[in-house]
Amino acid sequence: MKIILASSSKQRQDIFKMIGLKYEVITSKKDEISNKKEPDKYVCELSFNKAKDVSTKINNKAIIIAADTIIYFNGKIFEKPKTKKEAFDNLKILSGNKNEAYTGVTIMDLYKNKVITFSSKTDVYFKNITDDEINWYVNNEKKVFKCCGYAPLGKASLFIDKIDGDYNTLLGISPSLLFEKLKELGYSISDFNFES
Repeated sequence: MKIILASSSKQRQDIFKMIGLKYEVITSKKDEISNKKEPDKYVCELSFNKAKDVSTKINNKAIIIAADTIIYFNGKIFEKPKTKKEAFDNLKILSGNKNEAYTGVTIMDLYKNKVITFSSKTDVYFKNITDDEINWYVNNEKKVFKCCGYAPLGKASLFIDKIDGDYNTLLGISPSLLFEKLKELGYSISDFNFES
């Protein structure tokens, strides 16, 4: 059973490595554009577009797994910041507040010609962060241009009070939810290749 992860995200690749799943990476060059206003529908559309794009690049059967993660707060979708100033502004807004991490996942099963798209949400509670702390962060964190400007595995963990939900959703993909959906497609754990 061939698994293709349609993502260049190191965090998603690390999650697959953590559970020992054997996979290949083929990234999508599709522009991440959606007109959806609801955060769950937004990430689902982006993940579907990535999976569809990767499906045009391969000739063999495979299960393509694509994902997209955004932060949602106060009716606004936060994508990856393009500048340090934008990252600063994002963290200033999130300081002392609860934000929601949404991850949309598409499983495109080319063996059975089936597609499942779903999303999950995790609540992230930030402590109050001073301007000096935010300045220090954006100038010292290599992952500052990740989702919304913070990566929970990096220095942003200093400012996160608690997380309510699946931590892996915040990192980019929930393996337990992914496995649940693969079972819905009729697969069992023995159908996949894992590192011994």
